[in-house]
Amino acid sequence: MPKKQSEDKTERSWHLLDANAHILGRLSTQAARLLMGKDKPEWVPYLDRGDYVVVVNAAKVAVTGKKESQKRYFRYSGYPSGLKSETLGDLRKRRPGDIIRHAVLGMLPKNKLSSKMITRLFVYPGEEGEMVAKTKQQND
Repeated sequence: MPKKQSEDKTERSWHLLDANAHILGRLSTQAARLLMGKDKPEWVPYLDRGDYVVVVNAAKVAVTGKKESQKRYFRYSGYPSGLKSETLGDLRKRRPGDIIRHAVLGMLPKNKLSSKMITRLFVYPGEEGEMVAKTKQQND
């Protein structure tokens, strides 16, 4: 009989991704793979064995084409006529971290594990953040 696998014994490492001049989709795919733990040999789809991911310079992430003015993000308040929309450029000014978080969340599995996985993603609009020092300390 095979051994029962658990998430308790998973060693999670920290990864630092710099979004400066990187394409949004390519950066998000890399972050999603690390959050899921797909590069680990003990990966199974029904357990959460991913690593921590820290993304810096989220405000400087690049997009191709006319996405800066044409891509729209929607949110709904729950009230009648409560649908709000804004372009990627407006969202970049207001909350640059949400651009990457939204893209990565769309690439995670659509089940109960995705909410656990997304909590291990830390996105900062500039160079510095709370978890950046911890990531650098882990990598040394």
